[in-house]
Amino acid sequence: MAVVSSLASALESYRGRDRLIRTLGYCCQLVGGVLLQQGPAGSEVGTRLLAVSAQLSHCRTVLRLFDDLAMFLYTKHYGLGTEEEDALVRCVSVLGNMADQLYYPCEHVAWAADAKVLHVDSARWWTLSTALWALSLLLGVARSLWMVLTLRRRLQGPTAAFTSRLPRSKRRALAVRMRTLLGNLADLANAVHWLPPGVLWAGRFPPWLVGLMGTISSLLSLYQAARADGQAEADSP
Repeated sequence: MAVVSSLASALESYRGRDRLIRTLGYCCQLVGGVLLQQGPAGSEVGTRLLAVSAQLSHCRTVLRLFDDLAMFLYTKHYGLGTEEEDALVRCVSVLGNMADQLYYPCEHVAWAADAKVLHVDSARWWTLSTALWALSLLLGVARSLWMVLTLRRRLQGPTAAFTSRLPRSKRRALAVRMRTLLGNLADLANAVHWLPPGVLWAGRFPPWLVGLMGTISSLLSLYQAARADGQAEADSP
């Protein structure tokens, strides 16, 4: 019952619901892609699972129509990152916020074009929104990698004894950064795949590999959220 209660609680919040929809969508794509690879025996079920994945992805796109204000408030609150001690982290974070802020309206225009609300070329807007997403992820990777390296430089002694010599708060911060880094790398792989052909490995991923990368990122996000909630409960009086 505890698991059911936790699941119901997560579904009551927008972010929790989005994480679960994302995870389910990518899992469907992963399983569906694997079944398609096995030939005619699993092609029908695989095709249906890919259709479910596409509908869940479309659902998230529609829900993101209402994310602009929240993103704007976050960007405004962060500002130029004056509270950050590290200048590189500050600059990368500001650029990432700008990319995220521009991503949403571009995706909205692409969605409106597909829905025949606007008479523009949706492909160009999808490409622009995907490029902004990839840029944001790349900046996130740089930020997380720099912060991990900064933590390492603060340690005196061999790398093998690194985690054992750090205070618990530092070890927790390192683990969070490493999970964020891995999640961003997985999403970045997919983002490049969805760019126009000719850009690195764009268009070369089979459906199962896209599903695998997305599933890894989604599960890491779910784990991060669960750990954050558990820590908040532990810290509460």
